Amino acid sequence: MKLSEYAKKNSITYLTAYRHWQKGYIKGKQLPSGTIVVFDEKEKKAKEEKPSVIIYARVSSSENKKNLESQCNRLRDYASARGYQIAKEIKEIGSGLNDKRAKLKKILESDDWEILIVEHKDRLARFGLNYIEILLAKENKKIEVINKTSGDKEDLMQDFVSIITSFCARLYGLRRNKRRTEKIIKELEEEMSKTEK
Repeated sequence: MKLSEYAKKNSITYLTAYRHWQKGYIKGKQLPSGTIVVFDEKEKKAKEEKPSVIIYARVSSSENKKNLESQCNRLRDYASARGYQIAKEIKEIGSGLNDKRAKLKKILESDDWEILIVEHKDRLARFGLNYIEILLAKENKKIEVINKTSGDKEDLMQDFVSIITSFCARLYGLRRNKRRTEKIIKELEEEMSKTEK
């Protein structure tokens, strides 16, 4: 910002600000045109501060547990290469289709991070990642995916089996409930016919 803006912002006269600049109290530089530009210390500190990040690693089943640690190592390497400060490392075992993962829920509810780093987008969610990103952007947070290619085939197959199992359970559960309801109605009708006689 210009020295005149700095003076106005700090409620001092231009002359006082100029003297402070000459004595070195205010950091800045003079352009060839003669204009003095002041470095905003708050802005400079904000740029120097490393963003707080959470690294999130997930596998679908405990059989893939050793992949969890190697995922974390790759995420750590990525974060340090970018100069990020790792606030937390979260490892979770659960399907990418499961929308009730406790550790992920805790991350999304907390305020102590700025960037969530995942290896593949499907490590976070199989569906609806765009919606999560939109909501996080409103909180000045973002998701960084370090590998844009899709995840491994085995994990995808595990999620596919989970989808089929889930829909089958729903379908057969509905049929069972219908039979139970029909049975209860029949029993009630029988009871009512006995009381009428």
